[in-house]
Amino acid sequence: MRWTAADLPSFAGRTVVVTGANSGLGAITARELARVGARVVLAVRNTDKGEAAARQMTGQVEVRQLDLQDLASVRNFADTVDNVDVLINNAGIMATPEARTVDGFESQIGTNHLGHFALTNLLLPVLTDRVVTVSSVFHRIGRISLTDLNWQSRQYSRWLAYGQSKLANLLFTRELQRRLDSVGSPLRALAAHPGYSHTNLQGHSGQRVEDALMAIGNRFFATDPNSVPARSSMPRRRICRAIRSSGRGSAWSAAPSLSAAAGERAKTAPPSRSGSCLSSSPA
Repeated sequence: MRWTAADLPSFAGRTVVVTGANSGLGAITARELARVGARVVLAVRNTDKGEAAARQMTGQVEVRQLDLQDLASVRNFADTVDNVDVLINNAGIMATPEARTVDGFESQIGTNHLGHFALTNLLLPVLTDRVVTVSSVFHRIGRISLTDLNWQSRQYSRWLAYGQSKLANLLFTRELQRRLDSVGSPLRALAAHPGYSHTNLQGHSGQRVEDALMAIGNRFFATDPNSVPARSSMPRRRICRAIRSSGRGSAWSAAPSLSAAAGERAKTAPPSRSGSCLSSSPA
């Protein structure tokens, strides 16, 4: 079955938070959800770019500042959200040169996992439906070193650091779902792989040859997220299955304990609406 963003059901009356929504898959996700009636919050580091992206969208779209490399920014953002039906953890960086977040974490684990980890847990008390985290096949090369999460005792590897962060995303999703189930919550934690999409995630490695090879791959093999509908249907099917799935444990990510407030909120939250299939794009 070929599925595109044209198949999205109505999201009228629902609020969706999308991180990294000023470009790429995040912008397409936000645009399409706003098109079908959702109130969409673009959670972006650069609000000027967020406003520019919002002007290309129709519907109810808000722009709010969120820097996943700064946990104080994550807390400040969460304080502004009083209700959210769907949280889409989309923002990320890939194979970047070694750097540190404001809080001193290696930048890729800090941005891709720890920032979203904190955001998800802060929003659990007001979340009514699901959290979707964008995954990557590079989790296969990931190995999480709990004794050296920040690469202080090892030679830094941009790609292995990226793999570590994406593996953490999957472990978090899986463990979060297990803990939600343990308190009888109707909330769902899901991971969705968008397939090989041509976005600005690539091309920031700082290595000219590597970036050039990425550009070639993008041109000939990647799906263009701005194409509606896009030509490659396999990624869409994967995402559709992941986000529609109602089976517990069908998705993947390692969570902290659910707070009492989150647990009580989860127990009294309205049930998820069936058939609410999202796509991170027509990717």
